[in-house]
Amino acid sequence: MGMIQCIDVSKRFGEKVALDHVSLEIPKGKIFGLLGPNGAGKTTLIRIINRITIPNEGTVLFDGRPITNDDVRKIGYLPEERGLYRKMKVGDQAMYFARLKGMSSRDAASELKQWFVRFGIESWWNKKVEELSKGMAQKVQFITTVVHKPSLLILDEPFSGFDPVNTKIIREEILRLKDEGATIVLSTHNMESVEELCDNIALINKSHVVITGGVNEIRHKYGSNNVELIYTSDTAIQSVPALFKVLSDSEDTGRHTAVLALEAPSSDVLKAIAALPVSVNSYRELVPRMNDIFIKLVTEEE
Repeated sequence: MGMIQCIDVSKRFGEKVALDHVSLEIPKGKIFGLLGPNGAGKTTLIRIINRITIPNEGTVLFDGRPITNDDVRKIGYLPEERGLYRKMKVGDQAMYFARLKGMSSRDAASELKQWFVRFGIESWWNKKVEELSKGMAQKVQFITTVVHKPSLLILDEPFSGFDPVNTKIIREEILRLKDEGATIVLSTHNMESVEELCDNIALINKSHVVITGGVNEIRHKYGSNNVELIYTSDTAIQSVPALFKVLSDSEDTGRHTAVLALEAPSSDVLKAIAALPVSVNSYRELVPRMNDIFIKLVTEEE
């Protein structure tokens, strides 16, 4: 059973249809990528899960039962539009958000201190938010999102504003939170992050779900049955009828990189290559990147 199940969820704003009978399941304990171009309906769906807005039709289940306002305390939501109060001190603000999520003052102070130490920002406690850079403020907002140990985390473009070093830190924290049992929804345009972090995805375009499933399953589904063969030889290998076709072959001082279109099972092709007078360095399936699949599916929709 999924942590979140959306069943035929629709949302309209006047004449505009933001979501059109969207159904998807977010597995418990996994990182789920919510993908789609701007205006596709992702933010509306996130707001419905958070009960910021209510759907016109359909149901959202939380742990197998209709979601309630009490369940919102079990959710940590990092919106794309950050919302820290610029004139408040960082520590006071962090305490305020933790108390809103139901933490006692003692527990909030203890947990926040651990997070501030982990991120190396202990000296920021008495600074005002307006004194912080965008990246520094992002760190504070991330902490306020996770401090109450939510069972469901919804992160909307969590790497926005971070340099590569801090992006790596946040990625590591997301994986650590997953290892501790959290279910994480990651809404992002960064396809590299999707491939590195996500177990499952849903692609939403024009208010409906285009595809949903496991990342590896989807990448293989849209593969072209091509492989890359790197080998050392004085001459290029030739296509073998009924086994493989050589699509390209480039050479650099005897080392060849060839792309083969398989016309037979990979095991048969490997046996044929092993019988050739070449030294094989590597052999791997060429699986499309999520970025290419994203573009292909959205373009087809257009």
